[in-house]
Amino acid sequence: MHNVNVDLQDGEDKLTMKDLLTWVRSNLIKERPEMFMKGDTVRPGVLVLVNDCDWELSGQLDTKLEDKDVVVFISTLHGG
Repeated sequence: MHNVNVDLQDGEDKLTMKDLLTWVRSNLIKERPEMFMKGDTVRPGVLVLVNDCDWELSGQLDTKLEDKDVVVFISTLHGG
């Protein structure tokens, strides 16, 4: 678990999931980011929850985050 503080981009009033994913790629992922991300979003097979709600119900990359929101990434991918 990581508690992070992500600075807002100039002119933005709210952090979005797209901003968070960009920050995660740059600051937390040390090896093989392609296993977590594809383009500017998560790979198929990675479930994203924002406050226990599937991010597909809240706007995916456009989901606006508030202070103290909890974001969880769950990989459904596995080896054989």
